[in-house]
Amino acid sequence: MTIYSIRHVTTYRYRQPVGFARHRMMLRPRDSHDLRLLGTRLIIDPEPTRIDWNHDTFANSIAVASFDERADVLRIESRLRLEHYGYSDPDLHIYPHAETWPFNYSEDERIDLAPVMAVRYPDPAGVVKNWALGFVREGDSIDTQNLLVRMAEDIRAKFPYYERVETGTQEPAETLRKGGTCRDFANLMMEGLRALGFAARFVSGYLYDPGLDNGTDAVGIQGAGATHAWVQVYLPGAGWIEFDPTNALYGGANLIRVAVVRHPGQAIPIDGRYIGAPDDFLSMDVEVSVEREGD
Repeated sequence: MTIYSIRHVTTYRYRQPVGFARHRMMLRPRDSHDLRLLGTRLIIDPEPTRIDWNHDTFANSIAVASFDERADVLRIESRLRLEHYGYSDPDLHIYPHAETWPFNYSEDERIDLAPVMAVRYPDPAGVVKNWALGFVREGDSIDTQNLLVRMAEDIRAKFPYYERVETGTQEPAETLRKGGTCRDFANLMMEGLRALGFAARFVSGYLYDPGLDNGTDAVGIQGAGATHAWVQVYLPGAGWIEFDPTNALYGGANLIRVAVVRHPGQAIPIDGRYIGAPDDFLSMDVEVSVEREGD
């Protein structure tokens, strides 16, 4: 078990005071057997007239802030303190029938998992599917766990990682051509797995980099210091297992889950708009820190 303290600050600046429509925030994780919240705080300036909490269709925790006051700066700060139980490279207890690929989900599983088994992006030339099939050989039974690990490792080893400031996520075929960010790699792996018949979900949250505690990045860790994205794969017997293709990690160690969704567009941490002229917007800055308490 590890205790983490997380601080996530988003600051919007405007040329003059503007109004604010409702802002939707996905910043609070769900308690589970592998994550327990010890304390949370949401600080917003200017202060909202009200904050409403609800759960979306995936049971993610959502806060919606309403405003009356106009301002030239909007600052949203989330503070979390939590216990985290993640494992590095675990030995997955997959049911025997699913230990090798291909396998079939049960009838109940297929009904429940259907939305996250369906490929989302058109692939008329079969670029993404052929890439995914490159990890298997026709007629062979492939160890399921090894297949997933090799796909994550291949993304980490072969595709360049770069930070991209614009919003949105690349289509998987574009990521195959030029690399991308953590959200692009998660989207690619998720779509590739769905093409092979796996159920896969997009995850947004935070990544702990041990090196940042000492002021230096850990070797090989990419995507810390900001929100991070990875993928979950459903394996009968083992359940939903975390895979981070950006860093070729699996099992959930150092990955602090906040939102789990069907596609990346449903995992925006803060979504809202201002009321003013188009050129009133000046900038948006995001600062994220994830610190481990104790040794």
